[in-house]
Amino acid sequence: MKYCVLIIDGAAGWPLPEHGGKTSLELADTANLDAMAREGFVALARTVPPGMEPSSACACMSLLGYDPRVYYQGRGAIEARSMGIPIGDGEVVFRCNLITVRDGKMWSYSSGYISTEEARALIAGLNESLGNDEVLFYPGVSYRHICKIKGHEEALLAACTPPHDIPGKPIEEFLPQGPGSELLRDLMEHSEAVLRDHPVNMARTSRGDIPATTIWLFWGSGRIPDMPTFRQTYGIDAALTSGVDLLRGLARMTGMKTLSLPGVTDGLDNDYAAQAEGALEALKERDMVVIHVEAPDEAGHAGSVDDKVQAIQRVDKEMVSRIRSWDRDDIRVMIAPDHATPIEVQTHTEEPVPFMLWGPGFMANGAKRFTEAEAKSTGLFVEKGYNIISRLIKVSKEKA
Repeated sequence: MKYCVLIIDGAAGWPLPEHGGKTSLELADTANLDAMAREGFVALARTVPPGMEPSSACACMSLLGYDPRVYYQGRGAIEARSMGIPIGDGEVVFRCNLITVRDGKMWSYSSGYISTEEARALIAGLNESLGNDEVLFYPGVSYRHICKIKGHEEALLAACTPPHDIPGKPIEEFLPQGPGSELLRDLMEHSEAVLRDHPVNMARTSRGDIPATTIWLFWGSGRIPDMPTFRQTYGIDAALTSGVDLLRGLARMTGMKTLSLPGVTDGLDNDYAAQAEGALEALKERDMVVIHVEAPDEAGHAGSVDDKVQAIQRVDKEMVSRIRSWDRDDIRVMIAPDHATPIEVQTHTEEPVPFMLWGPGFMANGAKRFTEAEAKSTGLFVEKGYNIISRLIKVSKEKA
């Protein structure tokens, strides 16, 4: 038996009044997802434990079968692991976004989805001007980077807000607050002068692109958590493909193979077909493959209904269709968003999300489509989302 987990990041959402009260999932043409929903088991699950942040770190950890209440110790360390950044004694890491502030308000949490090449040049400039024995900047993907700080563990006590939580809002009240925040605010303030006249930003401005005006530090953490491998926990070998460091970090922390596939990105330009084909090809050597698609979440953060619907439709047409092409007797499939990213708020929310189990042992339970409402209509709810993976692997006909 082979297993496939498809995480459609941020695909869930809220009803949109201007679109007849339909969610993005309901607006999308998803013939393949809906056909599987009619044949498989559909329900709601809580992927973010009560009281925890509704981040992809918590939610994806749940979908991979690990309890965030036990293993989650901060997102910065997970991304640092993916990027091969060591965290020594007395060192802490923070997610470092390149953002854009205009008129004192959060204009773009991603500097207009700056390219990775341009961002690397900006991070190099920050290291040259602000880097020292205590502070180092590490380039990541697009707007997402890491800042490592040594000798200031108190910085972890600062209250920080993710920039995608405050679109269009004045930033002053959301800057790092409390104990340990002085250094973070100082770095953010001094980054403005470094970025202002950087050639990359001058070129972006001349083209009419959004420039990166400052850095934003958040999601701090210290040591990398110790986690049992996926094989130790579930008895099978797994591989994962994603366009973001967070998921690659989780893969490495759990002993999953990370697949390097051409064309896999964090946005709408992702090569969905190539990602699906490369992932399914990995099943020749692995028992399970995890496919993570970031595009719907990015569209949700941008507040674009059209882009979110388009991303979901492309997942359905170019990825789910290929998963369905496997002999149904030979594969079990789990499909779910990790969390909701409603268009109205442009950030993550903590409500339960729909999930689907399809393949041998899973019986239809009345769902007609793969949507939030259809999942709720089944009347079935899994409180601990990290248990779904066990149902996928250990299901029997008696339990389905």
